[in-house]
Amino acid sequence: MKYWGYLAVKLAVGFAIAEGVAWTIVRWYPKPDNFLIVQPDLRPEPFAHDLAYTFVMMLYSLMCAGILYAIVWDQRYRCRSCLRRLRMPIERGSWTHILFSPPRTEYICPYGHGTLNVPGLQITGRQEPDWQPHEDIWTELFNLEETKK
Repeated sequence: MKYWGYLAVKLAVGFAIAEGVAWTIVRWYPKPDNFLIVQPDLRPEPFAHDLAYTFVMMLYSLMCAGILYAIVWDQRYRCRSCLRRLRMPIERGSWTHILFSPPRTEYICPYGHGTLNVPGLQITGRQEPDWQPHEDIWTELFNLEETKK
């Protein structure tokens, strides 16, 4: 639950940043001349009529897409339990033995909550990363120590 709540907060902050930039663009962009406009109080919509404004809005939409991509990319590489960044990437598999052990990268939570397997090769289409939660690492270590006694 904490994982999805954190994503919602990041999306809300990204939306607030995008809205702030949009507000700045609308407020600071100069009004076009009122050529053939009967009511001078109305501001004509400059999109698709003013090349500079249309270009600025295109850059704004690319910035919004970049913010969304960065938020989703950052969220994928976080622990599902403690929200810390996953660390220690390990290359597994082999490029020469694609059939039996395809290449993949494993990331692990620094506190042992789980591992994320990211496929390095996608022959049969897009494969999603696989999150494998682990039990409490300290309990597992203490149980292993007790069985050795």
